[in-house]
Amino acid sequence: MKKILIADDESSLRMLVNATLEGEKFQILQAKNGHEAVLTAQLEKPDLIIMDWMMAGLSGIEALEILRKTASTTATPIIILTAKNQSADKEKAFGLGANYFLAKPFSPLELLNLVDRILREN
Repeated sequence: MKKILIADDESSLRMLVNATLEGEKFQILQAKNGHEAVLTAQLEKPDLIIMDWMMAGLSGIEALEILRKTASTTATPIIILTAKNQSADKEKAFGLGANYFLAKPFSPLELLNLVDRILREN
């Protein structure tokens, strides 16, 4: 069973992503901030991380930097899911090691298709 970590400080968004993926055969892990995301990723070694950019405390983009410098998560695919949708935002996310970038609001079907594609490729 593939593990997916959802990291977002908005519980409603975590619930939406969880509901989108729960019919599939995934083990869903959740984190409500960047610190929890880093710790959970290091302990649980998910197959995919879906992370919000803007979170209180340690942001998703800061967590991304830490995860890319950590041996156990350096190659874990990461989707940045964010309301930030400027070209400069995408460039920054990709430059720091994000594999995919999905802007909010997003289509649950688009997310599910992306998750399926990522997990098939990895």
